[in-house]
Amino acid sequence: MPQYLYQVAYTSESLAAQIKNPQDRLEVVGKQLNDAVGARILAGGYSYGEYDISVIVDAPDDVTMAAVAVAIAAGGAVRAAKTTPLLNGSQWVAVLRKAPAVSAQYRPAR
Repeated sequence: MPQYLYQVAYTSESLAAQIKNPQDRLEVVGKQLNDAVGARILAGGYSYGEYDISVIVDAPDDVTMAAVAVAIAAGGAVRAAKTTPLLNGSQWVAVLRKAPAVSAQYRPAR
């Protein structure tokens, strides 16, 4: 299954609610995503800075991951989010092998 780096910055209201009722949201949301659409949180952690949480999500396809991102955004608990598709090693090698064909034809605007 495709993997995605998903980063979220919580709203101040969401952080305040979490302070009132501390829980591991990775565990809670991970179960919800798996039950709903078969997406799994493979790894993740809490941080501080631009994003409050970063996870690696294993989802069946781009549409499923987009649905996850849209549903979470619509919930109102995040002020910013970023989804980055991840390539595995064999996909990256395929990219490197295909890039010369593009480079041979592509001409930047100047």
